Amino acid sequence: MSIQKMISEHPAVGSDYNESLGLAVKHAMYCAAICNSCVDACAAEDMDMSRCMRLCSDCSDICTATYRVASRRTDENRSVIRAMLALCVKACETCAEECEKHDNPHCQRCAQMCRECARDCKAAMEDLHDEAVA
Repeated sequence: MSIQKMISEHPAVGSDYNESLGLAVKHAMYCAAICNSCVDACAAEDMDMSRCMRLCSDCSDICTATYRVASRRTDENRSVIRAMLALCVKACETCAEECEKHDNPHCQRCAQMCRECARDCKAAMEDLHDEAVA
């Protein structure tokens, strides 16, 4: 199943499907799951991972809210979607910075996913801005 196809089949979207927004939605979904899994893995570590767990939890929640808002396309809520994407970028960059401090594989994977999600959310924000200007 493809989230991109689901969004593009929405009656209000049709041929106005925004590829970069679809990718941001997809990666925000993945990032939410990976951050959530990283929290659980951090809880099993022998060292104090409380900061990492907090930032991953925040990132997971923000990514979840972002993909939920950004995948609803019935109304022209581009300003709200852009605000959610910006918040997602901030949460992902903050989480990635923390996870990159740890050598364990789960934190490294989480950091990588956060960087990808932040990149895709930035691209979607730019495209949404360009749509509004056009």
